[in-house]
Amino acid sequence: MIRSAISLAALAGAIAALPAAGQTTASAPAATPAQADAFVAKAEAEQAKASLDASRIAWVNATFITDDTDALAAAANAKITTMQVEQALEAAKFQSVSGLSGDTKRKLDLLRGGITNPAPTRAGAADELATLSTRMSSTYGKGKGTLEGKAINGSDIEAAMGEVRDPAKLQEMWTSWNDNVGAPMRGDYQKAMALENEGAKQLGYADLGAMWRSGYDMSPEQFEALTDKIWTEVEPLYKSLHTYVRWKLNEKYGDAVQAKTGPIRSDLLGNMWAQEWGNIYDVVAPAGSGSIGYDTGELLKAKGYDPTKMVRQGEGFYSSLGFAPLPETFWQRSQIVKPADREVICHASAWDIDSQDDIRIKMCTKVNADDFVTIHHELGHNYYQRAYKAQPFLYKNGANDGFHEAIGDTIALSITPEYLVQIGLLDRSAVPGSDKDIGLLLRQAMDKVAFLPFGLLVDKWRWGVSSGEIKPGGYQAGWDALRLKYQGIKPPVARDETRFDAGAKYHIPGGTPYMRYFLARVLQFQFYEAACRQAGWKGPLHRCSFYGNKAVGQKLNAMLEMGQSKPWPDALQVFTGSREMSGRALVAYFAPLKKWLDQQNKGKPTGW
Repeated sequence: MIRSAISLAALAGAIAALPAAGQTTASAPAATPAQADAFVAKAEAEQAKASLDASRIAWVNATFITDDTDALAAAANAKITTMQVEQALEAAKFQSVSGLSGDTKRKLDLLRGGITNPAPTRAGAADELATLSTRMSSTYGKGKGTLEGKAINGSDIEAAMGEVRDPAKLQEMWTSWNDNVGAPMRGDYQKAMALENEGAKQLGYADLGAMWRSGYDMSPEQFEALTDKIWTEVEPLYKSLHTYVRWKLNEKYGDAVQAKTGPIRSDLLGNMWAQEWGNIYDVVAPAGSGSIGYDTGELLKAKGYDPTKMVRQGEGFYSSLGFAPLPETFWQRSQIVKPADREVICHASAWDIDSQDDIRIKMCTKVNADDFVTIHHELGHNYYQRAYKAQPFLYKNGANDGFHEAIGDTIALSITPEYLVQIGLLDRSAVPGSDKDIGLLLRQAMDKVAFLPFGLLVDKWRWGVSSGEIKPGGYQAGWDALRLKYQGIKPPVARDETRFDAGAKYHIPGGTPYMRYFLARVLQFQFYEAACRQAGWKGPLHRCSFYGNKAVGQKLNAMLEMGQSKPWPDALQVFTGSREMSGRALVAYFAPLKKWLDQQNKGKPTGW
């Protein structure tokens, strides 16, 4: 008889004796479709019940970091991870049972591969992994760098990296943040990765990276090939942007700070991780057309926006598409600004506490253009979560994780001059003319295009760590090598293996897969292009706003409410008409800029 819940001790002793998925031993009768159906129903109910308390505890820990909330979060994580591992092992035994319904087979696949950070089944392993993960997350949340020798917290140092133009101060902030936040967690990360790898192998995967790559309705090898294909499509655009930005930084700082050739010094790019470069647009803006005539942050301040009003305006975009208003509990329970009396994790995130209507955001919002975009992004998660709330629990997710990240970014692409006019932030007379199009596109590219290689390499590094290609003694060298290969950047100071700069990026200690953000950067342009086509937009694509178009909202909702009930190509087809993820829409959006960049770069060395 197949058991749907067995003790951890029994599991530990039985793992080696488990038959291959779908096979049976001489003493065990073959599993039946009815047994598989019953197991899936029970597992789904158990997960739904466990998720509520776990979500509440995680929320309290993220918004009130203390030793006590750390301990509560670690215990809750250990409990739910143990349950998920038990269910995943059990699900593997049904994989090859003949006669399974399509629904049951899909749910078995999700149960087996749906754990992000699997723990081994041996006694104490889940507790150890949960303790390590919570400690790393809290180390990040409480982390500080320095500016002019004074301590500065995470959200403030991020803002300062985009505003300061003194290379010495930028170097100080970059170095102090990476040294104070990343380096101390190196040992914990190595232990956590070893545990997660062990857990992934017990579930039948080659390693943790292979497990993560299996979650896209294709084999790990096919998924890696897909991401490489997309990068090949967009790489020429990135290299053109890199060449132009390096030239402009050399113009500003001189050869002693930024050479005319080779990689770019990462701390000069306006962001702690050099993942988005929009904050230094003033440094690279072309003469004349470079001034787009307005700054969204200044417009918000001039109109008296505070953080809550910014979120209300983000809600207004979704309402204009026909989505119901956010529930009152959203406004009562969200963290919109950083509390003054306690430590919190400021990294912006969207939460679905009860898988129904208790949706929230957690931000330390500042009144600026970046956070206005971030609000639209995070709300995209919340509206997606609410759209699929009627699905069975295991389908309450995005078609793939890239979809979940792309929805809000698609909306944010509509923060165009036309949208700002429609919501009363920008006067019609101040809308930049067509002569400003290159400036508008360059400003977008400094975030959207500059991010692409970083979005790709974070998980390529983790894949290498989990496979053993990047050994524990080479974490820093492996990180630096990938950043050089894909981004063409280098750290401002020499790094050695006492450092751990990867850990100074939230998603590494947080155990959050990152390839979703690379996929989202591609998918959002496919979604945006489809929405503009549906809205009948006739002008340049980068000026399109579908604000107020309820027909677009209706079709978008049809995709969102599917959740993860179907393979992602099915969901993509519902909204865009295509079943292929591709960088072509992004390349088409920026085609006028690519032509202009290549003209500016004529005679200058490309690459590094």
